[in-house]
Amino acid sequence: MNLRAYGIVTAAYWGQTITDGALRMLVLLHFHTLGFTPFQLAFLFVLYELMGVITNLLGGWIAARFGLTTTLYAGLVTQIAALLALAALDPAWPLVWSVAYATAIQGLAGVAKDLTKMSSKSAIKLVVPEDQKGGLFKWVAILTGSKNAMKGAGFFVGGLLLATLGFVGGLVLLASGLAVILALTVATLPRGMGRAKAKTPLTRLLAKAPAINKLSVARVFLFGARDIWFVVGVPIFLYEVAGWTFVQVSTFLALWVIGYGAVQAAAPKLIERSTDGLASEVRAARGWALALAATPALVALGLAAILPLELLTTHGAEVTREWGPIGPGAVIVAGLALFGAVFAVNSSLHSYLILAYSKAEDVALDVGFYYMANAAGRLVGCLLSGWSYQVLGVVGCLGLSTLFLLASWAAALTLPTGTARATSAHAVGG
Repeated sequence: MNLRAYGIVTAAYWGQTITDGALRMLVLLHFHTLGFTPFQLAFLFVLYELMGVITNLLGGWIAARFGLTTTLYAGLVTQIAALLALAALDPAWPLVWSVAYATAIQGLAGVAKDLTKMSSKSAIKLVVPEDQKGGLFKWVAILTGSKNAMKGAGFFVGGLLLATLGFVGGLVLLASGLAVILALTVATLPRGMGRAKAKTPLTRLLAKAPAINKLSVARVFLFGARDIWFVVGVPIFLYEVAGWTFVQVSTFLALWVIGYGAVQAAAPKLIERSTDGLASEVRAARGWALALAATPALVALGLAAILPLELLTTHGAEVTREWGPIGPGAVIVAGLALFGAVFAVNSSLHSYLILAYSKAEDVALDVGFYYMANAAGRLVGCLLSGWSYQVLGVVGCLGLSTLFLLASWAAALTLPTGTARATSAHAVGG
């Protein structure tokens, strides 16, 4: 195990993730002060998610051609550019221009985030010895879990910087800190990590082993299910129906992300390990996927027990009401805590399995394709979250989330458990 290389990759990933979380909070709070509604704020991040789909697909091919260090550096440089570009936003601009500019910069930040994530997670495959199956799961889980903890910390950093240094000052400080991390990474990380021995044609982008295709389908529905109720439905419901303030909502979401990351890092301790690195892990992925599908349904039942039908199925004005000892906020907090814990184990298993199914020479291509599916799920979930809450209320969000999770479970049932990788199309000349 090359701990030095692992530490460098992790530090770069942490730096980018903290600035990504802080940037999201800065944009949300700043544009909220300009009078944007929650739905308009959500629209600012659509291009962010869309660019993630494109970046993950092409990023894997670029990494295979030029090395993972190239895409890692490109992700950090792009994030620095996005932070400085957003700092140049002029408050005197017309509102339409400001929205278009901020949306474009968020798209740039989406490119940066997914280039860095794809590079960092692919690099783990190369620094952990092939014979250490248990070690691979452990180190992937630590990186994945710490990323979410850093993102939650970034939410706090963004709010703190906005309150102390202001919008522009906060962005400049974030860019400066990330520039220091970039310099250290360039000076210490080995050159050419993950570069394929032969040139990789573009046709390889979509020619994947059946196992990777099936896992990617499961990933689309897994992350789509999370964002269907998490992106718009949960924060607006807590604000409108439960009567929370914006500060309470943002603090809860930050703490949820940090806790979710802690469970991800601990996931290997909850899973029975197999000698071949697949049999027990795939069975666990199926079982945990089914358990997760039950959680949104349980939350819906809990809300139905204390709320009238109109607050479950419609999107209306803010509600002022005195609740008993168990109010809708308590149900959401408990339900989201359960959902987050079970979701974290599912996500950690997926992050391990994509590396277990990949060959070292193809890891960048496979991980890029897999995270393209991840970004596609987030994009669909983001759009459906706003639509379902507007049309069907919180029960619509929870219902759609349950359907997506059942689809993810069905895809997990098809994952191979054997020690041999399924033959990919490009390996047989397809």
